[in-house]
Amino acid sequence: MIGSALRWVLLCCGIVLIGVGLLDRGVAVLPTPAVVESGSSARPAASAQQSARQSTNTIVYSADDRGHVIVNAAVNGRPVKMLVDMGASLVTLTPEDARAAGLTRGELVYSARVSTANGVARMAPIKLREVRIDQLSVYDVPAAVIENLNISLLGMSFLNLLQGYEMREGKLTINW
Repeated sequence: MIGSALRWVLLCCGIVLIGVGLLDRGVAVLPTPAVVESGSSARPAASAQQSARQSTNTIVYSADDRGHVIVNAAVNGRPVKMLVDMGASLVTLTPEDARAAGLTRGELVYSARVSTANGVARMAPIKLREVRIDQLSVYDVPAAVIENLNISLLGMSFLNLLQGYEMREGKLTINW
């Protein structure tokens, strides 16, 4: 169990390093997700996915006075306020937000330790059924519950599944 969790964390770290390398060039253009949709809550059929890949949908968020982008997301159908964090490898939930999203203590196995802005904390790797922002839904998102967080983070395990995203002049533009 620990070996597979360690491999999973290392894979996510590798993905972040690739994303950081792309960000250093200005704009990250990332692969289209396998299961992303707009509109209804049902997952799209294969032909609908092909159609969605050919057209681009866009959402634009403005940063606050501190330069942070905070979104009102739905995690597993439950409202969660999240800070968009391109420096976070994973979507991460506070323990409180994890409970609100329907995850029980028994489902959380704190099998790793991570360094956060608040110091070292225990981490429980999980997979979220759905993360939705506005009309965009992404399914089966790798994530973690991390103790000692002040706010949940919308990290690279979500952003990497999009067609693209860009932060410019205080605006975050998301394409899928």
